[in-house]
Amino acid sequence: MNKTQLVDALASRIGDRRTAATAVDGMLEIIVDTVGSGGSVSLTGFGVFEARARAPRVARNPRTGETVQVPATVVPAFRPGTGFKSSVGDNGSAAAAARPAPARRPRRAAAVPAETASEAVPSPEPKPVRSPRAAKGAAKASGSFTTEGAAATKPAKGKAAAVKAEKADKAKPAKKPAKGKK
Repeated sequence: MNKTQLVDALASRIGDRRTAATAVDGMLEIIVDTVGSGGSVSLTGFGVFEARARAPRVARNPRTGETVQVPATVVPAFRPGTGFKSSVGDNGSAAAAARPAPARRPRRAAAVPAETASEAVPSPEPKPVRSPRAAKGAAKASGSFTTEGAAATKPAKGKAAAVKAEKADKAKPAKKPAKGKK
């Protein structure tokens, strides 16, 4: 609902649109002036409009990573009252039942022990390998891929160990010294 719709709804209760518009504008001006001067407007059962002070802080520009000093400031805030909370919240009313439930992420399947999983579900057939990198990964997964050196004596554990073993296979050539430096 926007301001015009609010005025129309109030006019339907009062009977005069001009009076409703004056009432809405007057109320909003009083709230803005009072909160702007540091006071608060408390409407019993509805809520409290107030000014909150924020301390200075150090923020970070996400694009550049540069730190930025943010000075202390005062911002307007609203705290809903208990009557407002209970009428909006889930209290078994028809309005609450009509609202759609928030979307939830699907739950992850529970871990099943290896011996139970192999008995319960047959293993799927391996997919055909299409690229050399995929062939290397498939060979590692099946255990037919071996690395030379110390990594061959111990089986690799986890993804990180597999990456380290792969990097060890690709030895980098030594860097040439820069010209002019001795």
